[in-house]
Amino acid sequence: MKLFLTSAGLPPETTLDFLNLLNKKPEKTRVCFIATASDLEKDKKYVEKDKERLSELGFKVTELDLKQENEKSLNNKLGKFDVIFVEGGNTFYLLKCVRESGFDEAIRLFLDKGGIYVGVSAGSIIAGLNIESAGWKHADRNIVKLKNLVGLKLVPLVISPHTDDSNIDAIEKCAKRASYTTVALTDKQAILVKNKAWQIVGPGEKIIFNLRD
Repeated sequence: MKLFLTSAGLPPETTLDFLNLLNKKPEKTRVCFIATASDLEKDKKYVEKDKERLSELGFKVTELDLKQENEKSLNNKLGKFDVIFVEGGNTFYLLKCVRESGFDEAIRLFLDKGGIYVGVSAGSIIAGLNIESAGWKHADRNIVKLKNLVGLKLVPLVISPHTDDSNIDAIEKCAKRASYTTVALTDKQAILVKNKAWQIVGPGEKIIFNLRD
């Protein structure tokens, strides 16, 4: 299993770590770009920026909307790609669409066959044990009234992206009240996962709360 869970896409600081996960050159790597989480966002410049970044690196990018899919169609389509890139946006809405489309099951088959999952912000949060961290800084609202906050459990931790000096105290307070391992990522960091092993890549302090063996 290969995952690259980012806070803000592929900045120069972590790009090489991601490229080293690939089995072939970017020019021959097919990327499925899922921006469903951005549906409710007014400003979608970050989505275009991430697509441009992938193209700049040489990747072949095809967009896919989870609202138009089901588990059968996803299994058929995702198998044609090498990388699935799940963009950020509203985490609660994204997880709702993930479940309703069957993506939560299809992604496991994709990963079992050697595919790579890349998450950005909300796309990274849903890969963890739960998405509780989405509400810690009051930036994400549960506008879909999602009650079940259990994540995909692709990694045995919870991710809090966009960590900086302005919110680290709030993150620490919430994380220390929880019983699970929490990784607070800056926008220049990512969690690189190979099989069951994970590590934080990128510059700066590696901030982990409640680390479990």
